Amino acid sequence: MPAAIDAQCVCKTYPGGGRGLADFSLSVGEGEAFGFLGPNGAGKTTFIKILLGLSRADAGTVRVLGRDPGETAVRARIGYLPEVAQYYEFLSARELLAFYGRLSGLAARQVRERTGPLLELVGLSEAADRPLATFSKGMLQRAGLAQALLHEPDLLIFDEPATGLDPLARLQIRDIILRQRQAGRTVFFSSHELSEVEMVCDRVGIVKDGVLKWCGPTREVAGDGERNLERLFLEVIGAGPGALTAPESLRL
Repeated sequence: MPAAIDAQCVCKTYPGGGRGLADFSLSVGEGEAFGFLGPNGAGKTTFIKILLGLSRADAGTVRVLGRDPGETAVRARIGYLPEVAQYYEFLSARELLAFYGRLSGLAARQVRERTGPLLELVGLSEAADRPLATFSKGMLQRAGLAQALLHEPDLLIFDEPATGLDPLARLQIRDIILRQRQAGRTVFFSSHELSEVEMVCDRVGIVKDGVLKWCGPTREVAGDGERNLERLFLEVIGAGPGALTAPESLRL
């Protein structure tokens, strides 16, 4: 399939010798849901900034939707949700979408037509006219998802969208991402938790210290239940020697 993201031999270093990416190559097909996994500081956000045209690679080539990521026309086809988004807190969710709609070049009529269904999709219809200052973190993330979807982009980039959220909010965001995948959009989903990507992504890439360590189908990195049980260890601290002889007292 054509590549929505194509990066070849990308290198990025920071002042002082800090390394962001080293000889990094990755291709993501159009319509694919791709999970980008790695610990904090692995280089995930560095790569995302390059995809968005917010940073330039020191070496290598990057193409997003077949073009240079710094082009305005390319950015207009991308929906982005950062890990931590900062919004004008005095705006309501409805006003936030109107603001981002203007930034995206949408006509006022288009924004009005899309706002209601989008707020319904992300579960914010009843809070549509409340100030964002009154929103929980999960609600702010859902508002961020709405702005990322407003201009109906071809490529969605989510940077750690579920970090710090409660289980219900995680489930809601996961459902929204699944809908975008089913609609045929390309989804690039960064996370440091395998459980967050294995339910929504076709393939996974694992990055560490700026190097792509592994890339392949999600089922291969997640494994089936039998394989996972082979790698399951339980460590009990402070239970005392009698705990092992009294399993009925354990509650897992």
